[in-house]
Amino acid sequence: MIIVSTDGSCLRNPGGAIGWAWVNHEGPSQSGGEPSGTNQIAELRALLEAITAHPGEDPLLIESDSQYAIKCASEWLPGWKRKGWKTAGGAPVKNLALVQSIDRAISERPGPVRFRWVRGHVGNHYNEMADVLAGEAARAVASGALAPAPVSAPAPTPAAVAQSTPEAEDAFTLF
Repeated sequence: MIIVSTDGSCLRNPGGAIGWAWVNHEGPSQSGGEPSGTNQIAELRALLEAITAHPGEDPLLIESDSQYAIKCASEWLPGWKRKGWKTAGGAPVKNLALVQSIDRAISERPGPVRFRWVRGHVGNHYNEMADVLAGEAARAVASGALAPAPVSAPAPTPAAVAQSTPEAEDAFTLF
């Protein structure tokens, strides 16, 4: 099993530079960023990048301190898909292009993908590493020292970008 920790960072939410990172518990790490976004976009981007960077049949376990990102990628996604990418209340899904890219990456990956919530900022070594890398990437993009990272999936449509607004993370434990 491949275990990867992910994290996202937003310097000023919403609209500040964002950074994302993933850390493989037995190998490499990667990070990148964009000049503008939200903390939710950064967290989702970290998941997407981790999935696409780990193709193959081995089971992939992604640890994240973002319950929002985990719920988007696992629990809420099937229902949104069935409802034509609408929420239970009938509203358009926020951050739609990223959610659809995550869905596509999971379905195209031969091995299973699972998610586990971890408490952030309590000394979890890999979560802390991902947090540091995501923050460094956001600051580097903001300063112009790092070019925005190319997206591992198709670019979002203008309609999907318009739907990408900040949401509050849920306050409950998944595991």
